[in-house]
Amino acid sequence: MKPIWIVDDDQSIRFVLEKALLREGLPTRSFTNPREVLKALDSESEGPQVLVSDIRMPGGSGLDLLTAIKQRMPGLPVIIMTAFSDLDSAVSAFSSGAFEYLPKPFDLPKALELIRRAVGESQREEVIEEQMTEAPEMLGQAPAMQDVFRGIGRLAQSHVTVLITGESGSGKELVAHALHKHSPRAQQPFVAINTAAIPKDLLESELFGHERGAFTGAQTSRRGRFEQADGGTLFLDEIGDMPFDLQTRLLRVLSDGHFYRVGGHSAVKANVRVIAATHQDLEQRVKEGVFREDLYHRLNVIRLRLPALRERREDVPVLARYFLQRSAQQLGVEPKRMDDAALDRLSAFQFPGNVRQLENICHWLTVMAPTQVIEVKDLPPEVLDLDPTPRSSTGLSEPLERPHLAAGSAVPAAGEPPEALVRRAAGPMAVGTVWESGLEQEALAMLNQGRQDVWDELTRRFETSLIQAALATTRGRRIEAAQKLGIGRNTITRKIQELGLDEA
Repeated sequence: MKPIWIVDDDQSIRFVLEKALLREGLPTRSFTNPREVLKALDSESEGPQVLVSDIRMPGGSGLDLLTAIKQRMPGLPVIIMTAFSDLDSAVSAFSSGAFEYLPKPFDLPKALELIRRAVGESQREEVIEEQMTEAPEMLGQAPAMQDVFRGIGRLAQSHVTVLITGESGSGKELVAHALHKHSPRAQQPFVAINTAAIPKDLLESELFGHERGAFTGAQTSRRGRFEQADGGTLFLDEIGDMPFDLQTRLLRVLSDGHFYRVGGHSAVKANVRVIAATHQDLEQRVKEGVFREDLYHRLNVIRLRLPALRERREDVPVLARYFLQRSAQQLGVEPKRMDDAALDRLSAFQFPGNVRQLENICHWLTVMAPTQVIEVKDLPPEVLDLDPTPRSSTGLSEPLERPHLAAGSAVPAAGEPPEALVRRAAGPMAVGTVWESGLEQEALAMLNQGRQDVWDELTRRFETSLIQAALATTRGRRIEAAQKLGIGRNTITRKIQELGLDEA
């Protein structure tokens, strides 16, 4: 097992940590300044499992060491210790990618628990790196995905047409890319087109090309996607939405490989392997008469069904880690990590948008999560089952924690302003008096109980409800929430801290 590296100019701190970690069966190695650490990294092949460093030392800054370490070993957990428990140091440590911030003097059992967590994180990083090295194209390890991998393997040397089915966002194009990459056509073009995203009048030209003067604006001849993919693979995404008349032309191409450009008179031949994908039920589309049955059978030679993300929840942690790393790389920041509770909560989410939604969530977390370690409270509202539509209430006996409209409740009609819903719920009572009446009733009840904290308690609930409602409508964006409430950025930050909403 790789050792825990301890960096501190204080010999007593080094001694206490060394002895405590050795009792835990964790090997250690100590340094007195950052220069010694960097020299050891340059001269030795194996680095530490975890680095625990003081923030202020005669031989250099712990934050500078953190920056240098992250450039060389991005996945290494670094714990920053300091006797100067100020906010600036904590912010600097986290923004530089520290695993955790440990103020001195520290409680030894808590310090050991923190180091054990960092060791666990380091071991997970090593496993993920090993998996990524062994399987750089890994889409998932769940049994449902293994069936897809086996299908790709069996089709590796084949030229047969493949139909990929699965919900939107489940990664159908990634499977198409894998089929192409492992086929004999791998060195030839891979061309993709979404048949649902191109207007019907332009789709024919996009697929088959056109001759000069074929229609207004066609000033030059143009090759279509079939010609561009000659010798390679053409991926037709959302094939279920292809216009009916174009389905006939596609059938002919699949039959003999010949087609005509728009406005052309000479047949063009293209040697293309077609991979099609759809989220729709093509059998039902055939029954409805909007999809040709003969084309369906021509495409449905081999079918690969891609499972929804909710069918392979065990893949969520690995995919989330990958997307967090990729988002951080795109934004030029240190990758964030999720603690176990956040990963469990995320894995339990239904993911109606599948892998694409998970990727978007990870990008959101990279920007919005306040610290390097993402906790449950940092997850976006949809994962926490928060509906961004605030509810109206007839009382304040409960703080507004999860705004929602109850099932079966009224909704505004098309074009009707949201205020109309409140008016209907309030009946003949004026809109403004609904919550005011509830506030008055709650205040009277508390006063009759002889409570002495009525003002503070109701103010706390009122402010909590306002801030949570604003954050729900802005998906957690504090600056935007402050603007909507008409208060300053510093005010909402201070209120969130005072009300304990960061811990909710």
